[in-house]
Amino acid sequence: MPILISDKKTIPQQAIIQLYESVDWSSAKKPDKLYQALLHSHALITAWEGDQLVGLGNAISDGYLVVYYAHLVVHPDFQGQGVGRMIVEEFKRRYGDFHQQVLVADGGSITFYEKCGFERAGQTQPMWIYQGDEH
Repeated sequence: MPILISDKKTIPQQAIIQLYESVDWSSAKKPDKLYQALLHSHALITAWEGDQLVGLGNAISDGYLVVYYAHLVVHPDFQGQGVGRMIVEEFKRRYGDFHQQVLVADGGSITFYEKCGFERAGQTQPMWIYQGDEH
């Protein structure tokens, strides 16, 4: 099982790009912006198998009431092994007393997040201006 760490400063940019490319996320096409965005997140949780980055999640927050979980990425070779759940559980530990814990889920990730305790937020509809191509 990968070791969970949260030290933002020790993550090589190339490891992040390789992880995002492994799941075909379009943000990998903006490597410098992606790297800076992750490093400047309120929290960044990473999972490693030896020297390989196998999972990552980041949180954006006001630090008191609201946290938004922006990314949860797990390398395809490690999906279904509890890596994503470990990252989510660490976020829930850190932000469990916040008034709102928010994320946007689509496709197969909806079932995963429901198993982690998330539910649809009333009648809200996710809305965005998106420059990616994988949705």
